[in-house]
Amino acid sequence: MAGHQPLTATSLSIVPANQVPWDDLKAVFGDRDSGRCNCQRFKTRGWFWEQATDEQRRAQLRDQANCGDPAATTTTGLVAYLHGSGENENYQDPEAATPVGWVAVEPRTEYPRLLGLPTVWKGRPDEDKDDDSVWAVTCFVVRKGYRGRGITYALAAAAVGYARANGARALEGYAMLTQPGREITWGELHVGARQVFAEAGFAEVSRPSVRRAVMRIDFDAGAAGDVEDA
Repeated sequence: MAGHQPLTATSLSIVPANQVPWDDLKAVFGDRDSGRCNCQRFKTRGWFWEQATDEQRRAQLRDQANCGDPAATTTTGLVAYLHGSGENENYQDPEAATPVGWVAVEPRTEYPRLLGLPTVWKGRPDEDKDDDSVWAVTCFVVRKGYRGRGITYALAAAAVGYARANGARALEGYAMLTQPGREITWGELHVGARQVFAEAGFAEVSRPSVRRAVMRIDFDAGAAGDVEDA
């Protein structure tokens, strides 16, 4: 979709993954890059991450997200839909909404692999690893053919509203820092670029390496809101 203009706020709706069909989320991931990880890098430890097949990881994602179960009390992320694209009729919008993006967001304690990563904890000795009121954004995926149109920014903003509405005290991300003259692959940017978090209201709280920054937004006690269309 080279040459397409950035999407406007009214072009997208972003909803919890348990409210959408599994086939829609699977279409966002595809079969390569993020479709091989299926958002399991931070969700698993030990043998599963090293030895699991793509199909096993995909099955794990499906179970974790509770796709197609609106009554589920938990899910692991949000799915973005582009309206009026004429490519998909599974979603409730009869105007044909196409699934185009994903953001993984849930309590930080739900990501076992984060517990041993220096990127998360370096320079923050007093941070409580067991505090489930701190949530984390660990992955962004934009469907191939829809990248470069601002969808990641919309997903980050929606993640803030979703975490706050579901009782989070704070929300963190572990951003990639881009460097002049150094190429960064799409896969590396799955964690999100610093600018994406900054524009969603996050502030940098630590710089554990030359390529990583911990970004965080703290919510006022008792604040709440809805997942807004973005």
